[in-house]
This record gives sequence, structure tokens and C-alpha cells, in this order.
Amino acid sequence: MNGLTVAVPRGALFGETLDLLDRLGVDTAEVRANDRKLLFEDAGLITMRPSDVPTYVEAGAADVGITGKDVLMEQAERDVYELADLNYGGCRMVLATRAGDDPAAEALRRLGVMRIATKYPRIAARYFERTGRQAEIVEVKGSVELAPLAGLVEGIVDLTASGATLEQNGLVVREEIARSTARLIANPVAHKLKAGAIDDVLRRVRA
Repeated sequence: MNGLTVAVPRGALFGETLDLLDRLGVDTAEVRANDRKLLFEDAGLITMRPSDVPTYVEAGAADVGITGKDVLMEQAERDVYELADLNYGGCRMVLATRAGDDPAAEALRRLGVMRIATKYPRIAARYFERTGRQAEIVEVKGSVELAPLAGLVEGIVDLTASGATLEQNGLVVREEIARSTARLIANPVAHKLKAGAIDDVLRRVRA
């Protein structure tokens, strides 16, 4: 793509990202045909987990990349430029607990602190700090929904698109923390040295 190396997120944003690249004139056929391969030099694409995109872009291993706003919020210290909201992959970062009486509010009232499981410890910590509540953040890597069901925590902070997974596990949304969509980001040095190519991509994305 204009001689740029692009970090492409696998997972939920993968399909729509490839569709966008197709519209920008990038041939994604090889990427679509290869589940296992990660680096596609001819197309200038590197595929990875969305949470790794800012790492590769910040280090200059990719000139530009696409990832969710949730990832950028969690990794706020990364030195990358956020260039555009791509308006797909929409989801919400929420505080959820078991249905019925709110166990997190109850713990807060009774003990002065609530236990919250999340894959997004920084977003969660900042949110509770901002809203003046004491929360003990428990970082988990797998299915966050399990934590309140097993009694590990009173609530969770997680990303939800439809809310179906929460519902299936008897959880309800109590508060919306933020909204997230796919974003185009760039390496600051590449943004200067390859300004023409990046501006051209940005123009075509917006069109």
C-alpha cells in the first residue's frame, strides 16, 4: 500500500479490515487464503493480535496499523499517532455484574471496596479513580465472565458488541465506560518521512 507496511489485526476486526484494504487497492487474497501465515511481504501486510498493533507501529516495524480504540486506551503510553476513526468494529466498554441486586454496589457500601476482573486493568483503574470509587482490579486473560460466577469478583469491566455473552452468563450491564471502534494509527517517524503516502491513504480512507 503506497510502499507502506501495515499492521493488520486478526480477530473481530480482521474481516472488515481486509475489506477496507481491498477498497484501498491492496490485494488481500493471499491473506484470506492463509490462516497460519503472518507476514505478507508482497502486500506489505503483517497480521497480529489487535493488542500487538501499537507495539509494532511504535517500534517502526509497521508504518501504519489498525486496531480498536479500546487497545489504544489501555496502552495510552504508546507513542503512536491516531489518524482516523474507521467507523467499524463498534463495541462498548462496560461495567457488568450478576443480574438482580448489584453486588458491586453492595460490596462498595459494605466494605468500601469492590473487586473487578478485567483484561483492561488501566482503563478500569482510571474509570473508578475518576468516579471516586475504590476498586481492587484483578487482571484475567481468559473468559472474564467466569470471574463473578465463580465468586472471584463482584463485577467485570469488559468489551461487548451485542451483550449476548453477558446475557448467556447471567450478567447485566450496569454502566457504560466508553465506546470503541477501529482506528488507523501511524508511527510518528513514518508520519514525517512518508507523509505523502500516509496522507494519500488517509484521503482514500475518508473518501
